[in-house]
Amino acid sequence: MKMQKLNLPHYKFKLKSNENKTFIFDNLRKKYMVLTPEEWVRQHFVQFLIEEKNYPPTLIAIEKQVVVNNLKKRSDILVFDKEGNPDIIVECKAPKIKITQATFDQIARYNSKLNANFLIVTNGLTHFYCKMDFKKETYVFLKEIPNYS
Repeated sequence: MKMQKLNLPHYKFKLKSNENKTFIFDNLRKKYMVLTPEEWVRQHFVQFLIEEKNYPPTLIAIEKQVVVNNLKKRSDILVFDKEGNPDIIVECKAPKIKITQATFDQIARYNSKLNANFLIVTNGLTHFYCKMDFKKETYVFLKEIPNYS
């Protein structure tokens, strides 16, 4: 399966094929996942957070359940701070999916429960980084996400 080149650094992934499906090894979940365009973006963004931004893998959760209005949802990537509080929520879309207001509404709904400091929306080609301003109940766009410190 030929996956689209993303606007992220190139990383080496363990891939395997089985029954006409391609799988990618998820180092955090310690298992192979079906390689969908969205999973391709998710795996690249996790590596970006670890390799380029120095976030410890132990603080990153993938597809963590969030209950919003009695509905079970999953955040694509959730990064915790040293105290175990949500710090960054990342919403990943497939590269062919245009990022719209609906995408921001979706991550804002998740954040109404999680209260993370940063929101990231990416389709692997375009990335939006936002810092929450809880006093004004809004977010401010950033050029990039801060490095882990």
